Amino acid sequence: MALGPRLDLRQSQSLVMTPQLRQAIKLLQSSNVEVTAFVEEELERNPLLERDDRPEPATRADERAPEAPAPEPTDAHAAATSGEMPAESAAPLDADYGNVYDSDGPGGGFAESGGRGGRADFDDSLSDIEDLADGRKSLREHLGEQVRLTFGNAQERLIAAQMLALVDPAGRMTIEDWQIANAMGCDVAQVAGVRARLQRLDPVGMFCRDLRECLAVQLAELNRLDPCMDRLLDNLDMLARRDLRGLMKVCEVDSEDLADMIAELKRLDPKPGASFDAPPAMAVVPDVLMKRLPDDGWAVELNPETLPRVLVNRGFHARAVVGAKSRDDKAFIADRLQSATWLVKSLEQRANTILKVAAEIVRRQDGFFRHGVAHLRPLILRDVAEYVAMHESTVSRVTANKYIATPRGTFELKYFFTTAIAGTLGGESHSAEAVRFRIREMISAETMEDVLSDDAIVERLRKEGVDIARRTVAKYREALRIPSSVQRKREKAVPA
Repeated sequence: MALGPRLDLRQSQSLVMTPQLRQAIKLLQSSNVEVTAFVEEELERNPLLERDDRPEPATRADERAPEAPAPEPTDAHAAATSGEMPAESAAPLDADYGNVYDSDGPGGGFAESGGRGGRADFDDSLSDIEDLADGRKSLREHLGEQVRLTFGNAQERLIAAQMLALVDPAGRMTIEDWQIANAMGCDVAQVAGVRARLQRLDPVGMFCRDLRECLAVQLAELNRLDPCMDRLLDNLDMLARRDLRGLMKVCEVDSEDLADMIAELKRLDPKPGASFDAPPAMAVVPDVLMKRLPDDGWAVELNPETLPRVLVNRGFHARAVVGAKSRDDKAFIADRLQSATWLVKSLEQRANTILKVAAEIVRRQDGFFRHGVAHLRPLILRDVAEYVAMHESTVSRVTANKYIATPRGTFELKYFFTTAIAGTLGGESHSAEAVRFRIREMISAETMEDVLSDDAIVERLRKEGVDIARRTVAKYREALRIPSSVQRKREKAVPA
């Protein structure tokens, strides 16, 4: 058999991802803040892009008949709102096919459930003057002003300034007085006196060594540090174990007095400095707005505040082409035009895809929006993907980092995707989130004589048609941070 070079023709299929296709996938799963930042960079980098200042077009999906069968999408509608990226034949999105990647795009994002406060009226602006952050002073600036007004003696003011530099953000200062006295060459009693005065500054309870001292200072400021309360502070570990009967014996009080003492402790701040410098909570700007229609249906529309609108400046492009003299100039202009066209189409397709997925979620979770969490239905990505004719990964990217403002609050789109728990005797399945809500309701309605164990909760849920195991109930209860039935019985024996 002779060996030698020869020419063969082979045909194969492979999936390649160009840089612009990877960027389109990234835009699909990015939040509105990230998309806005990316568009701002492109506006600075691409001279053919400009902001679209024309009036906002109406972008809405009405859900008037939630239970009606889904209509079959037409070819034109499916092409306009499909989950696939724009094809190379539709527009020249790629500048160079030699510069390709063969790895998959980044996957879906984070998911956290839970509702946020929102407005049910979308006719007015969602922002208001009250949402503006005030210019608060820092904790050290606030304390520094009080130190200058409290201490007239220069040496005491210097000691107070040293302590102010040593206090941690939570308000603790674990360094002992003798250590500060040795470092500054002063008397220990003088340092202790300065610390005692600092502890009474606003917020009260700063500069303490531990939790007990912090709570004791706050109680003393309220004139509530009596011997019984002092013994309660000495046994905070028993309170953490919820050993209320032992605390009644140690503090020499009855159940009613102990309940009042524990209630007073709950009103105190264990870390008085922690919330002072906390940054203001960032308001979640929803990507989708939802409101009820007069005919009792739902209107779903994109939030225009989160939609960066850009267009291609064709006039400038025509002038630039005429003025181009070299081949490099013409190649640069063609590349910028291609990039601008791709960005405009990608942003439009991203908006259409988000609206289409959000409308389907609203249709399927109609019971939740009308009646609450107890009516949340089990939903998986495949259910929505089959209806909107997209891939599950596309739906996952669309629902990541996207929020919808509803009459019940603002939720992340992924909140509505929950696992299913089978029903008894082959009945209808139930959403895991709805089951957790029902467990919380049962425990909230408990009385001292009727504290439900996990087995009792299982029996009640099975009577309601939920086929659930005891270990699942225990897992959900722990996730809700609800103590066991034994601990709850102790708490109800001495209500606090």
